[in-house]
Amino acid sequence: MQSRAMPTGNDLMTKSELIEAVSERTKLPKGKAELIVNCIFDSMVDALKRGEGIEIRGFGSFTVREYKSYEGRNPRTGQPVHVQPKRLPFFKVGKELRERVNESRGKGVPLSGGQAQAAAGGTPPRDTSSSSNQS
Repeated sequence: MQSRAMPTGNDLMTKSELIEAVSERTKLPKGKAELIVNCIFDSMVDALKRGEGIEIRGFGSFTVREYKSYEGRNPRTGQPVHVQPKRLPFFKVGKELRERVNESRGKGVPLSGGQAQAAAGGTPPRDTSSSSNQS
């Protein structure tokens, strides 16, 4: 079985593949790499359980969002269903990670001014050169 330290396309990196990548990069045995990965994940889960946020500069932040109870519907029967209040983890990607992931998209194909502005969250300028505006 061949190792995939870096997934491509729609592949997913599994926890065991992450452990293998940590082991290879740090030159540690897989057992120690597994302890490190598990320790990091356990610490993050414990912080989120306590309602604390986690901020990893350049990567992103994890917070817990609280949702109130509400009346939903069973999609199969249409009957009302009470949904209990819940707390769910939420991840917000950091600027550096977003830029690093996106730099591999469309290399060599720069965005036009309006496309770049829209990609940055702005509104592209209106196109005033259409034939309907000319007399």
